[in-house]
Amino acid sequence: MGYDLPAMAVPDARIRFCPRCAASLEDREAFGRVRQVCPACGYVHFVDPKVVTGVLVERDGRLLLTRRNHEPKLGCWSFPSGYVDAGEPVEVAALREVEEETGVRAALDGLLGVYSSPGERVIFIVYAAHWVSGEPSPGEEAMEVGFFDPARLPALAFPHDDEIVRAWLAFRAHERRP
Repeated sequence: MGYDLPAMAVPDARIRFCPRCAASLEDREAFGRVRQVCPACGYVHFVDPKVVTGVLVERDGRLLLTRRNHEPKLGCWSFPSGYVDAGEPVEVAALREVEEETGVRAALDGLLGVYSSPGERVIFIVYAAHWVSGEPSPGEEAMEVGFFDPARLPALAFPHDDEIVRAWLAFRAHERRP
C-alpha cells in the first residue's frame, strides 16, 4: 500500500487508525504541516524522532571506533553509538552503548553537538569522553574495535562523522580536564 506523503514525512511512522477512538486518520493541515488527523475526535498524530547517542572516547590521544556488525553501514567504521531507550537519560545511554559495543568503560567530558538532516527521523547527540577502564573487545554489534590515531582514521560510515571529528578536535584543543 503506497502513501502520498507530505515532504519530511517518514513512511514507517504513519498509522492507519486513531489510538484514541479507532477512526481512520486523514491527512490534514495541522500546526503548520500536513499531518495525520482524526476526523472523529481531533487527535493529531505527531511523528516522534528517534534519539541516537554517540561517543568519541579518547585514550592517549587516540579515538575508539567500532566496525559495524549490522545495518546500516555493515562493515564500516563508526563511533560507539545507539538508540536511547524511552525514559533513559541520554548520558546514561551514551555510556551504556560504549560498554556494550566495546567492553570499554568511559566518562563523559562534554557535549560535542546535536546532528540531524532534513527528512531524517534520527537526532544524533554526540559526546566527548575519555577512557576509564577495560580493553577494546567487540560486543554483539561490532566486528572489531580499537583505538585509532585521529590523523589516520579509517573511512567513517556516516555523513556527519567528519564534522563530528572536527568538533572533537576543537573541543579537545579547548578542554581543561585536570
